[in-house]
Amino acid sequence: MRSAVALNMLDMIGVGPFITLPLILSAMGGPQAMLGWILGALLALCDGLVWAELGAAMPEAGGSYQFLRRIYPGRLGRFLAFLFVFQLTFSAPLSVASGCIGLSQYATYLVPALGGHTVHVGSRITAGPGTALAIGAVVLAVVLLYRNLANLKALSLVLWTTVLATIAWVLATALLHGHLAQAFTLPPDAFRPSPAFFSGLASAMLIATYDFWGYYNITFLGAEVKDPARTIPRAILISIGCVGVLYLLLNVAVLAVLPWQPLLSAQNLDARRALISVFMQTAYGPRYGHLMGEIAAVFVMITAFASVFSLLLGYSRIPYAAARDGSFFRAFGKLHPRRGFPYVSLLYLGVAASLFCFFSLGEVIAALVVIRILLQFVMQHVGVLYLRRSQPGLPRPFRLWLYPAPPLLALAGFLYIVFKRAGSGREVAMAAVVVALGTAVFFLSGRASRSGHSG
Repeated sequence: MRSAVALNMLDMIGVGPFITLPLILSAMGGPQAMLGWILGALLALCDGLVWAELGAAMPEAGGSYQFLRRIYPGRLGRFLAFLFVFQLTFSAPLSVASGCIGLSQYATYLVPALGGHTVHVGSRITAGPGTALAIGAVVLAVVLLYRNLANLKALSLVLWTTVLATIAWVLATALLHGHLAQAFTLPPDAFRPSPAFFSGLASAMLIATYDFWGYYNITFLGAEVKDPARTIPRAILISIGCVGVLYLLLNVAVLAVLPWQPLLSAQNLDARRALISVFMQTAYGPRYGHLMGEIAAVFVMITAFASVFSLLLGYSRIPYAAARDGSFFRAFGKLHPRRGFPYVSLLYLGVAASLFCFFSLGEVIAALVVIRILLQFVMQHVGVLYLRRSQPGLPRPFRLWLYPAPPLLALAGFLYIVFKRAGSGREVAMAAVVVALGTAVFFLSGRASRSGHSG
């Protein structure tokens, strides 16, 4: 149980909370954005209950890939499982890119010149020294993994220790130098219902969803879990509760030292790129502040790189496993002839993540969350409702509480996030393109397979 909770929390608390607080504040224009964290935690709980029921009933390696194949009958199940892996070839590089962009933002605090000389191509794509550094982080992680340095035990220890040490340092600093009342100084009409309020709340919940994800990772190792009927549900729910408390404390601590108004005043403000460093600089004053900020930047960069390394390692195995199972492109099933790792899958993810580094952090996170919601989470929530009707006799060691409220509330919350945000049409269109491409590839490859058999 302890190992399962630690694994989930390790995947949940990566670099996310250190780079997204300015985004969530700007979404609602003040500390009322913490409502987004609270509702995001409740959404994670509803979603976690769905994962808990499915993970306890089907404790197999592969998580969603296996769930979708077993929930939906025949060709539909194979199609949805393929679509899950196909969307992963987009969402996994987006996840890796978000960590690399966060790393480059904190590097800018150490070397301010990295933030200058940015070239804008159109309205979305940017290129500059910071972009080059983000891509360099992807390349370095791929090179290390290409040499088969895939021992995650030491890496996990470094990541876990650094993250917890940074959070503990932030909380202790806030206790010594912060003003709690400042964290709850709200703008006028902060909670007045309006279209802008509900749109901003959806954007804040999207960021919170990104930061909470990871509580379900134990289900991808279901076949290796001891007593999965008890361990998987408890690990999911405990990790959501613990991380939810940590995130709220972290947000209050930062706002107790840094007034929220300057965080919203300029897009290129140092605090928007390297929030924890500026937090330390403000708290410790002119004598020690800059040094403390630099140390914090190094801590966050270590966390970001370790997270990128582990994400590339884990994600590269999913298309590989599906290809070996005959359910995905055959090329992704190739192993390196000498070192025995899925090099095609790794190289693809590295190239795609490098391309996504040319976009802003907010755009990368929004695209990642929307694609995952529409092409993975929605299918599972509909699936758990369908499974209760189609296979009522299936052994369910854990039955989600207050059924059917959690999956219905999670569906409503996820669809609210996707469609209520301002400018959400761009990410929805991207998800639609992924669906169209995946559908075309699946059915065309199916026809080719049948023609091959008939020949």
